[in-house]
Amino acid sequence: MHAKELLEVERRDIRALHYTWIAFFLTFYVWFNMAPLATSMLAAESYLTPEHIKLFLIANVALTIPGRVVVGMALDRFGPRRVFSVLMIVMAIPTWFFAFGTSAMQLFVSRLFMSIVGAGFVVGIHMTALWFKPKDIGFAEGFYAGWGNFGSAAAAITIPTVALQFFGGHDGWRWAIALSGLLMALYGVAYWFLITDGPTADTHQRSRKAGALEVSSWRDLWLYCLFTIPLYGVLGVLVYRTQDMGFLSATGAIVCYVMIAVVVIYQIYKALSVNIPMLKAGIPEDDKYPFKSVAALNVSYFANFGAELAVVSMLPMFFASTWKLDATAAGLIASTFAFVNLWARPLGGYISDKIGNRRLVMLVYMFGIGIGFALMGLLNAGWPLFIAVVFTIGCSVFVQGAEGATFGIIPSIKRRLTGQISGMAGAYGNVGAVFYLFIYTFVEPNQFFYIIAGGAFVAWLVCFFWLKEPDDAFGEEYKMSSVDIALAEQDRLAQNKLSPMTND
Repeated sequence: MHAKELLEVERRDIRALHYTWIAFFLTFYVWFNMAPLATSMLAAESYLTPEHIKLFLIANVALTIPGRVVVGMALDRFGPRRVFSVLMIVMAIPTWFFAFGTSAMQLFVSRLFMSIVGAGFVVGIHMTALWFKPKDIGFAEGFYAGWGNFGSAAAAITIPTVALQFFGGHDGWRWAIALSGLLMALYGVAYWFLITDGPTADTHQRSRKAGALEVSSWRDLWLYCLFTIPLYGVLGVLVYRTQDMGFLSATGAIVCYVMIAVVVIYQIYKALSVNIPMLKAGIPEDDKYPFKSVAALNVSYFANFGAELAVVSMLPMFFASTWKLDATAAGLIASTFAFVNLWARPLGGYISDKIGNRRLVMLVYMFGIGIGFALMGLLNAGWPLFIAVVFTIGCSVFVQGAEGATFGIIPSIKRRLTGQISGMAGAYGNVGAVFYLFIYTFVEPNQFFYIIAGGAFVAWLVCFFWLKEPDDAFGEEYKMSSVDIALAEQDRLAQNKLSPMTND
């Protein structure tokens, strides 16, 4: 697949790709609609303090992690069209509550629920996989993710203008946020009618169980349980930071820790209850897949997307304090890290398609991330600003490319489980962001870059030993196992029973 094909809008698959990245763009536009308005909110609402804004930013990522896992399960059950449409419509509700909240608590709670909108990313990954062949999936997923992810940068650029110039007044920030939610909800309705789950009615393949990811061996089951713990356990970091900032009492923190522990135990229980009966019955050889590959991609996305979210949060301050720049100049220079998304992430997917070895592409990109952040760790005021910008852009190219390569591999691991695997890997990106930002509170920026570089090299080692090139990763069609075929036949028979008889 080539970039020029993106203009062939008469093709159904190309239209589906454009419809889907726009949906992702809008979810990220809404997800990041508060940060550009923080100053306006503080000026307009006397009851808000800078500490409140910090709390809202923490809340803004809190439920994204479990949200991506749950949404991933829903995808394999109900299909991406329904899930994406419902997500965009429902998430407009807490957006409006946030826009018109009249107390810090109302804003906090609504922002907490708004964080679920960040799960929109994994929905489009699954939809794109339904529309494109394995040989083209890397570029298609990279283009979807790169252009959709630009929604965060678009919010930073346009939201203040809408609030201050279009609406104006003390309530301008409220109407700007409310408008972003309205646009997302309207597109959610349109998306339901614009697209289908793949080119044919039987393209979407449901999983056998929706409560947990299916695995292929006892060893994989224990590894899956192990990798389930950080997905919810990392929320304990958010509880700790919230308590440390004085917004949560010691008793409230204990309650939250207990709830997190209960959720972890429940998810492990679900993993065991779903998989033990199937493992005892025996998994057909042609239906097995290596969970180690999923684990490797979890770790790689922790190290690349987690690093991106963390670095984007601290880079403007780093440039401002190191080279004594004003906020506007520092923000503009730091934005080069995010702008690279538009072409570097599709490029990563494209290269993974053309090289013929996605595992090799992933290893090269992850090693490049380690080198890139190590070089950024060397930067100080003695370096020319131009060199710092070159290092930043070069590092970002590898970060975005690795993200594109990650989701170029995922659809080929196990087609009917793409939603759950995407949800888990996507959630690990947020786990990485929370972990790195927590570490950042204890170290200097240069040390922080070295720590992220170390994380990239660890991910490289995990991918080297665990990541396996998927079967038929560059074929015309995805691999169909005997279980896939049986489930498809069950769906066909069920559909025939629901359909009226047309002939004798």
